[in-house]
Amino acid sequence: MVGFAMALQMKTTCAAATPLPFRQSTSPFSSSVSFQPSQKVRRFNVCAVVKKSPKRLKYSVPRLPKDDGLLYIEVDPEGTDTWKLDSAVELLKSGAVGVIPTDTVYAMVCDMTNHDAIERLRRLKEVEAAKPFSILCRSLHDIDTYTTGFPRGNSNGLSDYFRAIKHCVPGPYTFILTASKALPKQCVKYGPTISKYASRKSLGVRIPDDVVCQAVLEKMGAPLISTSVRSPQENQWIIDPVLIADAYGPEGLNFVIDAGVRLANPSTVVDMIQIPPTIIRQGKGPKQPWMADQNDDVEEKD
Repeated sequence: MVGFAMALQMKTTCAAATPLPFRQSTSPFSSSVSFQPSQKVRRFNVCAVVKKSPKRLKYSVPRLPKDDGLLYIEVDPEGTDTWKLDSAVELLKSGAVGVIPTDTVYAMVCDMTNHDAIERLRRLKEVEAAKPFSILCRSLHDIDTYTTGFPRGNSNGLSDYFRAIKHCVPGPYTFILTASKALPKQCVKYGPTISKYASRKSLGVRIPDDVVCQAVLEKMGAPLISTSVRSPQENQWIIDPVLIADAYGPEGLNFVIDAGVRLANPSTVVDMIQIPPTIIRQGKGPKQPWMADQNDDVEEKD
């Protein structure tokens, strides 16, 4: 009995001892990945907003956001650390909406096969249902899969534009083409309910010349629905990913991939359904000799 009482006393004394302090993280590695839970929307009224990076918490590897937080990942614009993109890609596959860099401005993207993600993207950007999105593609093979392709030459004198296109991709161009049956229905139909869906036959396609963007697409294994990022208050491009996180994080954006500040110069949009192909928005991509200007017909009539 005496031995049992002494053992019980020793156990009680150990249980009441003050626990030893310990470090929350023991990783010796540094990283440029950060998690920015900012919930404050800042107002800005300039065309292209740039701001110095705020203080951020550093982690050794990308971590998923907690609760309603935002996953913020800083990467090398040259693509030397694309392993950091894995967690963002996993979020995309699970229905997330995020922001990635392109060779022009930043793009808000989601999985093209996820109807709920597409609707969330519309709500975040306040995009009208009738306004079409574009898709970011890995290669010409993706474009051939989800559209009827570029106009080819024939015996009736139609020019073969496909050869000319290969000199423009990857690059800062968005091409409007006829959608194919392979494109998911949610990408080509719109409306408040399924029964009221209206069909949209055309689709904008892009192959960005950006290594980080291409790495995301390769990890996804499929194209992404895309729309350029503008200020919620002012209809201007937001070219600083820090400000994108501040503006859209509180609205439910899931992640931002920071590859540096972009230039406020969007892609050149070319309607390939018209013959000759017609520029409907001049952007970063220069006009090619085989492209017509939208105002050419107006000038001829005047």
